[in-house]
Amino acid sequence: QVQLVESGGGLVQAGGSLTLSCKASGSTITLHPMGWYRQAPGKQRELVASITSGGATRYADSVKGRFTISRDNAKNTVYLQMNSLKPDDTAVYYCNRHPQWVGAWGQGTQVTVSS
Repeated sequence: QVQLVESGGGLVQAGGSLTLSCKASGSTITLHPMGWYRQAPGKQRELVASITSGGATRYADSVKGRFTISRDNAKNTVYLQMNSLKPDDTAVYYCNRHPQWVGAWGQGTQVTVSS
């Protein structure tokens, strides 16, 4: 059973940057497509970025050009570089396989963007 631990969130002013990390343990994620998801208060969880095992990436329109997903297979870790942050980016951010592993959701990491 894979365990996913997200980190790197925090409070940042609009226009600022953060880099999130997702460390996997218990199983390798090397061969799996992975995604970063977020859930804002009162809203459903949404996929914001995904990366295949080969490194191909896709982004939600709302973050395209501002966020970059990457992976380090040697470290069993996925990253999300977030630039030009907006208040609308405020949410708890999670990583998981895409499509997701049921039951593998971690605690997430809170990102708060102040205006």
